[in-house]
Amino acid sequence: MKAVLGLEDGDYATGQGFGIEGECSGELVFNTLMSGYMEALSDPSYYGQILMFTFPLIGNYGADVQNMQCPDVKALGAVCREICEVPDVKPTIRKYFEQNGLFGICGVDTRRLTIKTRVEGTLRAALVVGDDDPEYAVRAAKKTPPISDIDLIPRVSCKKPYRVPGTGKKIAIIDLGLKINMIRSLSARGGDLYVFPYNAQPNEIFAVEPDCLFITNGPGDPKTAKKTIATVKKCIGTLPVFGICMGNQITALALGGDTYKLKFGHRGSNQPVKYIDGRIFITTQNHGFAVDGGSLPEGCEVTFTNANDGTVEGFENEDLRINCVQFHPEAHAGPRDTECHYFDGLFRRIG
Repeated sequence: MKAVLGLEDGDYATGQGFGIEGECSGELVFNTLMSGYMEALSDPSYYGQILMFTFPLIGNYGADVQNMQCPDVKALGAVCREICEVPDVKPTIRKYFEQNGLFGICGVDTRRLTIKTRVEGTLRAALVVGDDDPEYAVRAAKKTPPISDIDLIPRVSCKKPYRVPGTGKKIAIIDLGLKINMIRSLSARGGDLYVFPYNAQPNEIFAVEPDCLFITNGPGDPKTAKKTIATVKKCIGTLPVFGICMGNQITALALGGDTYKLKFGHRGSNQPVKYIDGRIFITTQNHGFAVDGGSLPEGCEVTFTNANDGTVEGFENEDLRINCVQFHPEAHAGPRDTECHYFDGLFRRIG
């Protein structure tokens, strides 16, 4: 099939379409991972975005559905240099996209588009499969609202509370785009998990008498999550609070801190972070916004920084029993450098 990717600045790229005919539009973002493409495609944090892979070959071990982080793909579309047509495992990426009504384009110079994004910043884009009219794709990209103007969290959060039984500490989870491996990492340590939607009220959370509050990752601008921020604000000081990715940002906002949009974000499984004791960890990340460290109130300490650009990758407040990180210690597929550091520490902190 014909296919074209149009950008808001008038640039475009044509290629071969895979999946089904149709179109989608959103931010074009790139991920530097070399494996784990199904985990990335099914990450709810990519909702509202078109995901471009910098690694030149995608699909070499087929559609690895058993390791997806949600039951279905959350990225709006996929942009690849090449997809593998004859992997050892079935179904192929092409067949999976066809069977699940997804949009993809291959045969694209992803290196050029990645360099462009690094220089100019994240751009709005439209992916059209079944046609290669660049003018139409560019017009569609220009009509796409900025991601900060869209509240994406309600579209990926659970609709009603549910429980994942465990034998240990009670953990209340606010689901902003919960990944399966977060559940696994908490359950493996005995967590008795109570999962709530993004708009849960504080009294609903307190009613289960949890030992702590955990806030997940999620898509879009954290400042759009006003209901979640208000709830977390009321829980701080009463419950220990932990957060990952957007959970880190939401907690900072609930404390009165600030967040800002990064030029092109951090997305990949090879992101180095520096801990306060000088140790370097390699992490998986997927975020386009960051916490402004200087805006955090007194009592907060930045614990992790990005080794590449110095942005905040985690903070804590011992008096308020808060510990949050921007990266994904539960990363699947890996690296697992920080899983024990964070999740074992979480259970130690709540006794």
